[in-house]
Amino acid sequence: MDFPELSQDSVKEPKTKFSFARVVVVSAIFGFVAGAVAGGGVYWKLNQEIEQLRSALPAAQRITAEQQASGEYIPQSTQEEKIIQAVQQVSPAVVSIVLTKDVPVFERVFRDPFEEFFGGPSPLQIPEVQQRGVEQREVGQGSGFFVSADGLAVTNKHVVLDDDVAYTVFTKEGKSYEAKVLARDPAQDLAVLQIQPEQGESFPFVRLGSSDVLQIGQTVVAIGNSLGEFRNTVSTGVISGLGRTITASDGGEFVETIEDVIQTDAAINRGNSGGPLLNLAGEVIGVNTATVLDAQSIGFAIPVNIVKRDVEQVQTGGTIVYPFLGVHYVLVTKQIQQENNLSPDHGAFISSSSGDESSPIVPDSAAEKAGLQDGDVITHINGKKITTENSLAKELQKYKPEDTIEITVHRSGQELKMQVTLGERAE
Repeated sequence: MDFPELSQDSVKEPKTKFSFARVVVVSAIFGFVAGAVAGGGVYWKLNQEIEQLRSALPAAQRITAEQQASGEYIPQSTQEEKIIQAVQQVSPAVVSIVLTKDVPVFERVFRDPFEEFFGGPSPLQIPEVQQRGVEQREVGQGSGFFVSADGLAVTNKHVVLDDDVAYTVFTKEGKSYEAKVLARDPAQDLAVLQIQPEQGESFPFVRLGSSDVLQIGQTVVAIGNSLGEFRNTVSTGVISGLGRTITASDGGEFVETIEDVIQTDAAINRGNSGGPLLNLAGEVIGVNTATVLDAQSIGFAIPVNIVKRDVEQVQTGGTIVYPFLGVHYVLVTKQIQQENNLSPDHGAFISSSSGDESSPIVPDSAAEKAGLQDGDVITHINGKKITTENSLAKELQKYKPEDTIEITVHRSGQELKMQVTLGERAE
């Protein structure tokens, strides 16, 4: 049977349609697969970049699902996180110091002055006050902190100034210990205590930083027994000034001029005395010592390098000693220079204090033995210039008793060099 003859067009048209449809379907499938693969790749890469960015964030800004579920507070900034960590590290080593003393107890009684005269009671009764024994009462509070596991602690000298009181230390957990004063710094408002641990017990202690690298504006944290009632009270602020000189008083007989102290606006209240001033690394950089009562946010702390010096001396020799030159002086300012017609514009001007007619040279001191005189100006110690920022006392603290130093002195327009062997200033 013969088949009808097909034209060339009729043969090619179905073939062309079939090929075009196949191409469209294959292209669609290929595009879908390629798009899925590319999309998956982009998603994977984007997710990887997000994880990298997230891991680069400070820990305070990385919130895990576990933390969210636990209800734990998450610090909202790196600074907040560091403050919390510093407090958590140091608080266990901060103690409250309570002073107790036996004080007389008085009571009011009535006495009949004519009882013996009349042989019996009379209508006249005279009130009198008489002592009814003694009782132990709290007479002061302060703060301190452990600097070693065996119970060595630091506080302010004015906190433990009285030898007739008992000192009790309370830890953060409320456990109490008797404390013994080992040494008081003769020149700074510092003292070192010993708290005896129980058998096999050790105390948490602080890390001491350096006060040579402090910066104005640096964030600081103060901890202490605020007002003698609120233990381990935390306040924050910044370093407001460095190298300050203050005259501090406890409201009683204790008055002391302290040089080179740290000024801070972190709140320091009564009872905070002796507590630590921290940096955000959790290191002690100072000891809170004083505040200005008629001002706001002006407090002071003794630099930690002096603390380290005192602790080392107590650990090695059992006491705190300073080199002693033996002169009364004022630092030369423009006003002092003009008033006294001095040649140098810096230095320590040896002079009696106003209204004091005694000699400014201490008898039998290193200064007297070296030949220093009233009116001399000490301008250098071993080549280091004496200024209002680098006082004579501050420069002398770098040396030890029995050290021999060279001092440069201006006397009546002449410059003299003297060799001086320092004495000892003890408690």
